[in-house]
Amino acid sequence: MRRENNSPQFDYYALLFFALSFLGWLWEVMLYFWTEHRFINRGVYEGPYLPVYGMGGLLLCFLLHSLRKKPVNVFFYSAMICGVLEYLTSFFLEKRWGIRWWDYSGHFLNINGRICLLGVCAFGVGGVTLICLFLPIYEKWYPKLPAGLKMLLCVLLVLIFVADAAWCAIHPNVGYGITQNLW
Repeated sequence: MRRENNSPQFDYYALLFFALSFLGWLWEVMLYFWTEHRFINRGVYEGPYLPVYGMGGLLLCFLLHSLRKKPVNVFFYSAMICGVLEYLTSFFLEKRWGIRWWDYSGHFLNINGRICLLGVCAFGVGGVTLICLFLPIYEKWYPKLPAGLKMLLCVLLVLIFVADAAWCAIHPNVGYGITQNLW
């Protein structure tokens, strides 16, 4: 979505980031509820969002938007891009806090327990869902929101996110089903 002067709209991308971060969090919470039969707030932050999903989703939107009519290509590129992003994120989090928020060591075709074939395939399916299904819906929904509401949502979400990030930089979300302490 672009303004008439073709500059990107901050609120378009901010709201998309938070929507994707929330959907990623919801996916992980449901997955763990299904396997562990209990609520587990996944991720580094306390809030209901996983920024790696938001950043990965935005990256896919920027890089793969033009491939919307080619879902097979979107699948393979999404798997590759998100696999690299997940690996690098895992590496960074472990180096920063000495904690692993996920470990695929027991999964088929894993690389250092940071990514695995099943996860990368799930990212491929997620990329196709995002680029070919969700993004067209978002692009129709977004312009219908009043400009003031968009800006208010952005300001509130960014303030909450920054406060949560500051808190979790010192006290990351850890515990059963969330992390493995490596130190």
